[in-house]
Amino acid sequence: MTPSTTHLNLPFFDAAHRDIAARLPAWAAAQQVDERDDRAACRDWVRRLGAGGWLRYCVPGDSGGALPQLDSRALVLLRETLAFYSPLADFAFAMQGLGSGAISVGGSASQRQAYLPQVASGAKIAAFALSEPEAGSDVAAMKLQATGARPDCVAGQKDDAYFLDGRKTWISNGGIADFYCVFAKTDPQGGSRGISAFIVDAGTPGLDDSAHIPVMAPHPLATLVFERCRVSGEQMLGEVNGGFKLAMQTLDIFRASVAAAALGMARRALTEAISHAKQRQMFGQTLADFQLTQAKLGEMAALIDAGALLTYRAAWMRDTAQGSQKERSVAAAMAKMTATENAQRVIDMALQMHGGLGVMVGSKVESLYRDIRSLRIYEGATEVQQLIIGKSVLQEA
Repeated sequence: MTPSTTHLNLPFFDAAHRDIAARLPAWAAAQQVDERDDRAACRDWVRRLGAGGWLRYCVPGDSGGALPQLDSRALVLLRETLAFYSPLADFAFAMQGLGSGAISVGGSASQRQAYLPQVASGAKIAAFALSEPEAGSDVAAMKLQATGARPDCVAGQKDDAYFLDGRKTWISNGGIADFYCVFAKTDPQGGSRGISAFIVDAGTPGLDDSAHIPVMAPHPLATLVFERCRVSGEQMLGEVNGGFKLAMQTLDIFRASVAAAALGMARRALTEAISHAKQRQMFGQTLADFQLTQAKLGEMAALIDAGALLTYRAAWMRDTAQGSQKERSVAAAMAKMTATENAQRVIDMALQMHGGLGVMVGSKVESLYRDIRSLRIYEGATEVQQLIIGKSVLQEA
């Protein structure tokens, strides 16, 4: 069972991207990972993805990456294919990129050298720690404090060390990560302009990442608790109070890839539906012989292609700097919103087509039904994407 490759003929892709798409399916199909324990499975997937050379697409070329820069189209094709075979494999891959993305974008030469090659090899597991109990979409509302160790430190200047106090939650790879890119308030009154970013190694005194969060589609999530967690000033990423911009730049790179993961799951659901429809006998013919089935399959295919075209366009626009930054952000928002919402519809139709078999625990469409749901929430919920698009439309008018 392999995904369709007809989209590779579209002008959005070049030879490097087509090479990825040609090699990855056979590799992914050959992997046998026991996913009953999500934490153990993610560690296994990171190890395998590193050994296979696929994690090299998560970091830039000067830090052990496969391409000179982080390439959105490569990320899109990788996530779409991995998600077709295993949403947990996609998760493990994506978090290596997102978790280390702030280092790729804003890290110093020494920070990049210390972490990114090990991310690319799978030797270190990365995590992105932005969300808090009262600060999800509203990032400026975060309460995690980073207090300078020197009382005489001038506001806006980097201190020798900081103490982190507060909580982060819904942190993917929480509890299994080797390091976290953590965002905290260095200016409590500064709103989004008072946030700074830090690299915090797992095991740092004052950091407790043991509170696992169980969810409907198992993957490693945890709440992080910081109590007088001391980090060196050298562990700050970028400039003092420059963390919000760094977080947004990181998310901007990976937003289209979330859409791609949804595409992969939707393509798998369509493949499962087609296979089932061809085999299922009903009233002296197969399910596929009914016009209603054919109509549903046609609708599913169109929904997937609609999301795919927006996704590939958004990745192409970012990689080739087409349009303004605002236009690229709107394109990514359209892709993320459309692909994830359409994938939910496609998977729901595939489950319905399977009848009772579709809700049986352990069936592929049942697991896809649970896996797809979180993609409409994380890295900017659908409603956030609608606001971004809507504001742009009003401004243009």
